[in-house]
Amino acid sequence: MFATINKIMLPLIGLAFLAAIVLFACTYTVRFTETAVKTTFGAAGDNAVKTKPGLYVKAPYPFQSVTKYDRRVRLVTTRSESQQTADDFQIVVQAYMTYRVADPLKFFQRFSSAGDRAQDHYRKAENDVLRDRLRARLGETSRYRMDQLFTAERGASKLPELETRILEQLRTGGEGGLSLDEYGIEVVTVGIDRIVLPEETTGKVMDRMGANRDRLAERYESEGDALATSIRATADSEAQKIRVFAQSRAAEIEARGQAEAAPFLAQQAQDEDLAVFLRQIDFIKSAMAKRFTLVLSTSDFGMGLFSPEASRTLSVGELPDYQNQPIEEGGR
Repeated sequence: MFATINKIMLPLIGLAFLAAIVLFACTYTVRFTETAVKTTFGAAGDNAVKTKPGLYVKAPYPFQSVTKYDRRVRLVTTRSESQQTADDFQIVVQAYMTYRVADPLKFFQRFSSAGDRAQDHYRKAENDVLRDRLRARLGETSRYRMDQLFTAERGASKLPELETRILEQLRTGGEGGLSLDEYGIEVVTVGIDRIVLPEETTGKVMDRMGANRDRLAERYESEGDALATSIRATADSEAQKIRVFAQSRAAEIEARGQAEAAPFLAQQAQDEDLAVFLRQIDFIKSAMAKRFTLVLSTSDFGMGLFSPEASRTLSVGELPDYQNQPIEEGGR
């Protein structure tokens, strides 16, 4: 019985194994992240591309073969390249780009000579086309000055504009008149990954920054001197106007005082002794308004009235003769 079962199972297993091999050789699957190119004897026709995910049928190898490409973006980076800016500075730039296979048929036709695997096609496209073109387009750096690429103000750098220019250059054309579209490649993004200043360039940048600061300092100092001169000239002009006005006003006050004093001087001129006497009385009032002790000589101005001889030698109604009395210096 067991021998009979074995005789039946063994052929069935063999048939199943053979069917699996035939199924594996005659079918292929396409994932939602993939596109496939089916070739017949190595040649791909217009209907060779399969973009919808699912199970497909093909003739076994070597009659037909399938190459699958990932539809997701891939990353390509460049080596550090020395570039010159518009103001003659040398900088070291490292860039990157992301791309995807937009047209699998064109991509296969251009790069299938590199091998049978999709990885061989990617490697040839990146090494022979993409990296070379990205390095060539980095020459757009020469359109920008150092202070345009590196700024202290947020959002004022021209680096995004440089990246956009490189991206447009890659999309629109290339060497030999072939654009990347003809290779079946779509460039998604381009970016500047790293910028390094060589030691020599760093020294030149520092020297130029110092020179710029010196020029700014000289300009500000010159502007300050000019402003100070203007302010000083305005102040002198205003001071001169005030001085002239004050002198004119003082002359007017002095003239008015002299005019108002003229009648009193005329009255005092009628009796000079009485005028001197009244001035002495006023002096005594002002000098002795507060309590104090003062020792003076009767020969001093205004002290003659305290002399015993002054009251002894005078008769009633007679004024002392001050014109003949000596007046000490400082008594006025």
